[in-house]
Amino acid sequence: MASLSDALAFKSGAVMPNRFMLAPLTNLQSHPDGTLSDDEYRWLSKRAEGGFGLTMTCASHVQAAGCGFPGQLGCFSDNHLEGLSRLAAAINEQGSVSVLQLHHAGMRSPRDLIGEQPHCPSDNEKSGARGLSHSEVLRLRDDFVAAAGRAKKAGFTGVELHGAHGYLLAQFLSPSINQRDDEYGGSLENRSRLLLDIIDGVRAQCGADFLLGVRLSAERFDIRLAEMQTLAQQLMREGKIDFLDMSLWDSFKAPEEEGFDGKTLLQCFTELDRGDVLLGTAGKIRGAEDARRCIEAGADFAVVGRSAILHHDFPRRVLSNPDFTPTPNPVTAAYLRREGLGEAFIDYMASWKGFVEG
Repeated sequence: MASLSDALAFKSGAVMPNRFMLAPLTNLQSHPDGTLSDDEYRWLSKRAEGGFGLTMTCASHVQAAGCGFPGQLGCFSDNHLEGLSRLAAAINEQGSVSVLQLHHAGMRSPRDLIGEQPHCPSDNEKSGARGLSHSEVLRLRDDFVAAAGRAKKAGFTGVELHGAHGYLLAQFLSPSINQRDDEYGGSLENRSRLLLDIIDGVRAQCGADFLLGVRLSAERFDIRLAEMQTLAQQLMREGKIDFLDMSLWDSFKAPEEEGFDGKTLLQCFTELDRGDVLLGTAGKIRGAEDARRCIEAGADFAVVGRSAILHHDFPRRVLSNPDFTPTPNPVTAAYLRREGLGEAFIDYMASWKGFVEG
């Protein structure tokens, strides 16, 4: 049985010194043009210092029109390279695997933030988003690939493609949101095509020794569990990615979709034929027992979010204390400052019910 303290080698050659991955957490701390701020640098480099085996950035948009929230880190321009290089170097220096998450918010891009109508696989009346033309889909594919190349140039070990949480790649995967009638809509094969094309493009651009992961949702966001299980199995059998990061919200809940009786949501993916693709899970991993339970259930690594905000050194605390539980909420703003959060991030966490005092 694997242990949380065990190193984990990806087929690309990268090695996590333990089984803890920092979740890609929205933090609103970078500059309006997407360049890295000192606050975002401090937040992420402090987690690498705190012992995370893999330190992942927040969602970083590959097109200016793909921005999903204020203060989002960008990767759509060479103007971002200086900050990205500084960040990658700081993470690498701590012996943590550095990963830039690539993202486009699609119909979830606020119109007043991007200055134009949001984008979507097809026209979407509810959000007011417009459907992408065929040529724009191809441009989107190329911009994801170009962003991966930028990440490699900056010194990141790899990238993760954000195909979860109802953002643009997930919108393509949705049978209800995606109403296209070309090769990017209709069947699951067609709805998955953009993601698979991006994977092929990143491999061609960045090579086999560049770490490549994909994040998927299993439920919610107009996604079907059975389809995501099928897609996950395809990704693992084809073996073009290094890891699959399943964002489950609660790793041990029962699936909502019929046909999966007696299984946890995590089991729907640990039971797949994984080949040499590694599997991680995110969802209510709060303390040491939760993290151990994920590994014991068959996941290769645990993806930690909320507890990483509360404790920059969460991995070290867990590895030194098998009974460790995080500081209970609410916490003070001063506490969060000590843990490396800037004021914008603290204000954002104050919008989470019961997280910050006052």
